[in-house]
Amino acid sequence: MGTPVLLLADEDRAVLEALTADLGRRFGIDYQIRAEGSAAAALTTLRQLAARSQPVALVVAGQPMTQMGGVDLLVAAHELHPAAKRVLLVGRGDYTAAHPAVRAMTLGQIDYHLFTPWQPAERWLYPPVSEFLASWSKTQEPSFVAIRIVGRQWEPRSHQLRDTLTRVAMPYRFYAHDSEAGHRILEEAGQDGSRLPVVVFRTGQVLVDPSHAELSEFLGARTRPEPATYDVAIVGAGPAGLAAAVSAASEGLRTLVVEPEVFGGQAGTSSLIRNYPGFPHGISGDDLAFRTFEQAWLFGTGFVFAQAVTGLTAHGSERLLRLSDGRQVAARAVILAPGVSWRRLRVPSLEALAGAGVFYGAAGSEARAMQGQQVFVVGAGNSAGQAALHLAEHAGSVTVLVRGDALGTTMSDYLVKKIHATPNISVRLRTEVIDGQGSGCLERLTLRDGRNGVTQTVAAAGLFVLIGGEPHTQWLRDTVRSDQHGYLLTGRDLLGAGGLPTGWPLARPPLFLETSLPGVFAAGDVRHRSIKRVASAVGEGAIAVQLVHEYLAEQAS
Repeated sequence: MGTPVLLLADEDRAVLEALTADLGRRFGIDYQIRAEGSAAAALTTLRQLAARSQPVALVVAGQPMTQMGGVDLLVAAHELHPAAKRVLLVGRGDYTAAHPAVRAMTLGQIDYHLFTPWQPAERWLYPPVSEFLASWSKTQEPSFVAIRIVGRQWEPRSHQLRDTLTRVAMPYRFYAHDSEAGHRILEEAGQDGSRLPVVVFRTGQVLVDPSHAELSEFLGARTRPEPATYDVAIVGAGPAGLAAAVSAASEGLRTLVVEPEVFGGQAGTSSLIRNYPGFPHGISGDDLAFRTFEQAWLFGTGFVFAQAVTGLTAHGSERLLRLSDGRQVAARAVILAPGVSWRRLRVPSLEALAGAGVFYGAAGSEARAMQGQQVFVVGAGNSAGQAALHLAEHAGSVTVLVRGDALGTTMSDYLVKKIHATPNISVRLRTEVIDGQGSGCLERLTLRDGRNGVTQTVAAAGLFVLIGGEPHTQWLRDTVRSDQHGYLLTGRDLLGAGGLPTGWPLARPPLFLETSLPGVFAAGDVRHRSIKRVASAVGEGAIAVQLVHEYLAEQAS
């Protein structure tokens, strides 16, 4: 394949020479730096590289150029090298809404921008380019593999393992059990393939069809809490729970987070979150989750994974959490942020194919398996839009199925515009999935037009369902109050006619995020009337910690 290329194109010779020299000093060992002084020359080079199947990591183009604008060049470059990240050079100080970069970013014609001048390079050039290259590397087969998995491609357990390792940023490679490489790895591991999947670690350790707890322990995660009383116990490691952990631990509270699966929650599966403050080009959900997890850990937060919380009781001033293995966690206060799971379609034929072409959530680990295939996304929220755009980078076609009359009702405007501007994405309104077929994996879907009742059977390799949430609160029904859908009531939503909730033991009303059990707070998507956005969940997590301080001070007085 050859050394990956960074292709630079600008008609300003001084800019082009300076950028080539600066990038060469930092990245010239691992990447080939190619520079062209015109759009036509850049396109010729890109065609030659495509003919040789030589990878292009970045295409950096000046704006404007006489023959072809930088944005147009980057659009053309994407046709030749779909995986290459597209970077527009823009002058400092031009922050008007009419700048070409604004529209190009909204329509998905560019991925990033760089300032000119970019000095000091240590701040304005090297860090962003490193991030661009890190993003590009995620589209490639990993050069370093910590774990090898051998299994059946369309077996649900194989999908679960791939999804877990993808979300915790653990480099792995999957091998089909009936492939030559799969046979060889099984033989090296001393396995006959009768039990799959088989997980082989770089150290030589082997796990056969491991449970989530076994895999978590081998990855170094704790699955049992320390015997101690915590200041605050947080249920769930999604955006709200992680933000609460950062705030609580940084402020000196002894903090524990209990998470049954993987940190990040639903947001952790998003391919690109563009409306989170501080990330002008967006950030993937798994990157955001991993950074926040590490931040909370470095402040001293304790984490317990592969454990579900199954009960909550009050014992004097303590709040007791019962875990799925029978252990208990004692804390002076609790923040409930267990999040939600994607609502199921409840179509028996599709449920039988869950994990075998039918996926609930974005399932970023499966995007490459959809190369050139026909894929369908059900949903009209931001997560569905992000999933469609990510899948479109691999699939031959992506069809978004929407039960309602429009996308824009529940999806951010920037996503709607980008979806409509992506050639291989189509949108079908007033359409629902009523059946699916396949031998071992999804092969066909049956769709129904809600306007006339007409049904149609279409070929499909993948169905990704993102249609709203069902809160993880079944275990709380007898402890704290919730609405008819299971979302937790807090603050003013608990107030009765007399100004206090029925059975409320304190003289004061519940605090803003406090549930019907004093000292227990709710944050994020699980809360009644919450705003289903990552930034809002993070904000609620941080606010909940301030309310915990208020509650603990009240208890001490």
